[in-house]
Amino acid sequence: MDFFHVLVVLLESTIRVSVPLVFAALAGLFTERAGVFDIGLEGKMLGAAFAAGAVAAVTQSVWMGLLAAILISIVLSLVHGYASITQRGNQIVSGVAINFIVAGSTVILGEAWFRQGGRTPALGEGARFQTINLPGADAIRDVPILGPIYSDLLSGHFLLTYLAFAMVPATWWILYRTRFGLRLRAVGENPGAVDTAGISVIWLRYRAVICCGILCGFAGAYLSLAMTAGFVKGMTAGKGYIALAALIFAKWRPKNVMFACLLFGFLDALAIRLQGTPLPFVGQVPVQLMQALPYILTVICSPASSARPSRPRPAAYLM
Repeated sequence: MDFFHVLVVLLESTIRVSVPLVFAALAGLFTERAGVFDIGLEGKMLGAAFAAGAVAAVTQSVWMGLLAAILISIVLSLVHGYASITQRGNQIVSGVAINFIVAGSTVILGEAWFRQGGRTPALGEGARFQTINLPGADAIRDVPILGPIYSDLLSGHFLLTYLAFAMVPATWWILYRTRFGLRLRAVGENPGAVDTAGISVIWLRYRAVICCGILCGFAGAYLSLAMTAGFVKGMTAGKGYIALAALIFAKWRPKNVMFACLLFGFLDALAIRLQGTPLPFVGQVPVQLMQALPYILTVICSPASSARPSRPRPAAYLM
């Protein structure tokens, strides 16, 4: 396989791995703009993935699994909203608690319901998303350069993949071109002024939390209904934390969020590609080191990118 085909395969893997990061980072963007810091993205994704896998396995319907993922994620988001907005509790403690509770409860419920070590049964074709071939993908597959790009890189993805990248301009439009987005950003920057104008700060923040739950539901459903055929214990593998780091790295801008998620996804795909491959002057790189590449870049880049944001960061705590 020549370099071009290797590059296409690597970029295709990058897109596939980046989808849950894009969903989760955009979810965190809504809450951050409203002044609610949500470190519980990991727990919402994991809970949604379990709900999607469990319901799809029982009903054999991918759409019922997707609906269950969104509902469970919204419920978890509302729990975080009640603790941090209504009760004005510590938002970090609330998010971490959700992560721990979901990580344990998914294993317990999975073992109690399905008796497969915390996993859900393998899903059939009707219970999971199938790839979509764009028109003419097979016809131009053998065309040099253009064929592999269109047939392998742009075509052959899941419905949620296209939805994730469509949500980037949609999120920009909602935040910067709608009344709801204007008020949401105002709540995060100056809640006192919004309250003086007679707008409910609490209701706006709850709406942002619900938006976060919907997008995290898509992220979790993608993991168990598209990437894999069912739920596996701990299948998020820190993607919620990486999405949060990508959000900070992107300075809370939708377009930058997409590129940051693609960067982290590329590192993850490269780590998978280079496992067991000897490199010049280095030799065979340990698998653990390659898997840690996205986390290393997260630790290095996140503080530097947040040191001088292009705009004031939304308040982490309520007024």
